[in-house]
Amino acid sequence: MRILISNDDGYFAPGIEALAQAMSEVGEVTVVAPERDRSGASNSLTLDRPLSLRRAGNGFYHVNGTPSDCVHLAVTGMLDELPDMVVSGINHGANMGDDTIYSGTVAAATEGYLLGVPAMAISLVSHSADDFRAAARVAQELAERFKRRPFNAPVLLNVNVPEGGYEQLRGMRVTRLGRRHKAEPVIRTLSPRKETVYWIGPAGAAQDAGEGTDFHAIDAGYVSITPLQIDLTHNGQLGAVSEWLA
Repeated sequence: MRILISNDDGYFAPGIEALAQAMSEVGEVTVVAPERDRSGASNSLTLDRPLSLRRAGNGFYHVNGTPSDCVHLAVTGMLDELPDMVVSGINHGANMGDDTIYSGTVAAATEGYLLGVPAMAISLVSHSADDFRAAARVAQELAERFKRRPFNAPVLLNVNVPEGGYEQLRGMRVTRLGRRHKAEPVIRTLSPRKETVYWIGPAGAAQDAGEGTDFHAIDAGYVSITPLQIDLTHNGQLGAVSEWLA
């Protein structure tokens, strides 16, 4: 089994190292990740300049581009054979609800999915903990399950793992994405040169966190697994827009 690994925290991040080690127990691993932290890059591709691919001392490849660049470059130009799975992570922080729209971690997995490769994004729901062992073990178990029982069509899974030890996990739940309140206002401050600058405010609290959502599963101590799709068509408004144009 050939596994392509990427992330948005950069090739040097401890999360991707833990993930690569766990995935090496399942199959042949290739790591292609951004050369620096590209959190929040979403699904952007670099089209205004060429990309460079370099190999670090630990064998990981890094690209001077976005997470989507990394997977696109690997699948369409670098690898001799199509990978059997793309795994992105382990992200240091949650990717739930509306966060998935902005997440570079999810974007790397999405790029694999768009190129016809089953993919999953793995995130550790913590901003302070740096122990990725439980999340890595969950990723390994899911990859092993896929190896035994592959899906009939490409699938895109968004996986979030609560912080804490593996033994503390209560199990896995298939969930839908919750929703957040709107983000906090931007933070205005002065630069050292006395110029006004703005920091994007933190994400809002969960608004839709009821049973069945990723937020609810994580709060209850379960791993959240959400299958994603890319169709953005608002089918419920097709008729209303048609009438509006008539």
